[in-house]
Amino acid sequence: MVELDSSTDVVIIGGGIIGCATAYRLARRGMAVTLVDKGPIGYEQSTRNWGWVHQQVRYPHLIPLAVASVRIWQGLAEELDADVGWAQGGNISLGFDDVDLAEFEMWGQDARNAGLETTVLTSDQVAEVVPGMTGRWTGALHLPTDGQADPSLVTTAFADAAKRHGAHVITDCAVTAIDTAGGAVTGVLTERGPIHASTVICAAGAWSGRLTRPLGVRFPQRAVRSTVVRTEPVAPVTDATGWADGFTFRQDRAGRFVLAGGEEAIYDVDLGLFRDMRWFLPVAWKNRRWLRMRIGRPLFRDLAALVPGSSARRSFWQRHRQIDPPANAKAVRATLAAFHRAFPALAGVGIESAWAGNIDSTPDQAPIIGPADGGPTGLLIATGFSGHGFALGPAGGQLAADLVLGDEPLVDPHPFRHARFAERDVPAVNAHRR
Repeated sequence: MVELDSSTDVVIIGGGIIGCATAYRLARRGMAVTLVDKGPIGYEQSTRNWGWVHQQVRYPHLIPLAVASVRIWQGLAEELDADVGWAQGGNISLGFDDVDLAEFEMWGQDARNAGLETTVLTSDQVAEVVPGMTGRWTGALHLPTDGQADPSLVTTAFADAAKRHGAHVITDCAVTAIDTAGGAVTGVLTERGPIHASTVICAAGAWSGRLTRPLGVRFPQRAVRSTVVRTEPVAPVTDATGWADGFTFRQDRAGRFVLAGGEEAIYDVDLGLFRDMRWFLPVAWKNRRWLRMRIGRPLFRDLAALVPGSSARRSFWQRHRQIDPPANAKAVRATLAAFHRAFPALAGVGIESAWAGNIDSTPDQAPIIGPADGGPTGLLIATGFSGHGFALGPAGGQLAADLVLGDEPLVDPHPFRHARFAERDVPAVNAHRR
């Protein structure tokens, strides 16, 4: 067991890709850094994603962060001295009618204005990028500089590199509160004792709001659950990742296809829905075709934790130590069936594994990176990456570190400020690609 620090320069709450990337950047600059997570590194979100490194984001002012992240990804294995499974095979998003293609052209113009290479492919060109795929598409949006990496490797690589530069990484130790005095953070309280620090970065993914709310720092954030399927290995088909007809795909270097149902995700209703209802109900209604709301254990657990003295309240973090939601069986069947239809030559390919994970989302599908508006001095937030966390992780960590160090920011941090919610400067976007 790693010994708990009594004091440090910076405490980072959360051992996902954002927290670990930030820890690495700060430690490399000579700061004393302690990263704390209630479970293993990258367990809940950062190792459960699709493995995409994509720049097709939902509004133009997120593009610079995506482009900057890809630049980092391109040299990340060498920088971290670790295998991260990086491959730059591009991404395609299939279009099925003239409306789709017109939207691709409009988005592509915004992207090109921001310096991102993108084209609209014909149906014949799509067949060249993904041979053997059949379907009804009329073309596709193509981003040739997109890529993929192995989620099981990347976050650990950042954590290990941070440790080599002197960071302390504490796992299986929950932060129970952010400590303050005189309007400034003084550190954190953990299960194993306090850690004193003048800067605290909350990068706790879907749990971030629970830690900041007692300080009066609030922001709308919900978790959407998605299921992922990994097939048995097959011969190489394509290096590209893709949005296909009802599913997404990438083929890893072992030959296995990693698939997700591009048309459905589940939102587990909890008490947070009522707090954030005005922010998220319009998004949920707009995306009702694919978003499924369910009432079950999360709501009942929240209600039980309201009872003073209850075991659910006393042992909240122990009960949420390692969240491992089950794969949705219906989604697994539908995703595999869609894959078999699209790749008839692979119709006999079965499933190697399936899992589910939560995506912490904001109403405008953009992260919060920066100081807590109205909060104690020294508190920064790096959360709410809304399905882009893996792709944006290297740049998100760099930007968070820049803000702590007072360096020239990697990109303009203004679009990611926490204050945008109080200012009502929140773009209305689709939560889904189409």
